[in-house]
Amino acid sequence: MGRTAFLFPGQGAQFVGMGRNSAAQIPAARELFDTASEILGYDLLKVCTEGPKELLDSTAVSQPAIFVASLAALEQLKVEQPEVVATADLAAGLSLGEYTALVFAGALTFADGVRLVQKRGAAMQAAADATPSGMVGVLMLDRAQAEAICEQARAAGPLWVANYLCPGNTVLSGSNEGCAKALELTEQAGGKTAVLTVAGAFHTDIMRPADERLAEALAETTISTPRIPVYSNVDAQPHADPEKIRTALVRQVLSPVFWEDCVRGLLAAGADRMFEIGPGKVLKGLLKRIDRKIECASVGGEG
Repeated sequence: MGRTAFLFPGQGAQFVGMGRNSAAQIPAARELFDTASEILGYDLLKVCTEGPKELLDSTAVSQPAIFVASLAALEQLKVEQPEVVATADLAAGLSLGEYTALVFAGALTFADGVRLVQKRGAAMQAAADATPSGMVGVLMLDRAQAEAICEQARAAGPLWVANYLCPGNTVLSGSNEGCAKALELTEQAGGKTAVLTVAGAFHTDIMRPADERLAEALAETTISTPRIPVYSNVDAQPHADPEKIRTALVRQVLSPVFWEDCVRGLLAAGADRMFEIGPGKVLKGLLKRIDRKIECASVGGEG
């Protein structure tokens, strides 16, 4: 018999209007927004549903916003299809989404998760503000080609591979000069490019000292053994040991995200049905490029 996996989106999935339906229809979802607003010190639901977009897109706000909107969508699914939630026994989240997955798996409490993603987002925003940088997508080229372009472009400025998303979709991250050179080299190689609208070079050394600030916050946070496997971004493996989870979350700030490998790990573990829980439908699209045969439903993707 197959298994059910839940996938949770990361930064970039946010849009003005997200969370509106779940908060209006599901009291438990509205309660999550209210609790988060008390912790954050501002009306999170208002920002999610009314914007302004510039505020919602800021790293410090978008991370807790996506985290809470995703868990609000989960509450909606609990009401509409409780049997699906009861049978989900595998999980993964893209970057920020790993925290959402860990809350679903019982490794983190909701309140601790809000505090962590708030501190993570603020620390990453500060690191981005300190060093002008960015991220670019290298499309229609394989991993080896993208890595070669990264190596060549590094002559113009610091650059790293940040995300292995799916076949033909790799994200490079680093200095503005390195990113510009990578765009040029990708087009010369016959690939396509996409400039990501982000604050800075996530998942690289440019994010220092955000990793240290997050490590301090994680050291004060209780992490429990997950009740189901949650695949880590940094090594595409599930970890049962809370200390290994803590270490992986710190590493994740500077390390590349092996999302394709995480999904392949879920498939190897027997997942034949997946649900993207939260705003957007990015992960559903990536899954189609990894294994078109696997069913994936979106919950909360439209608001």
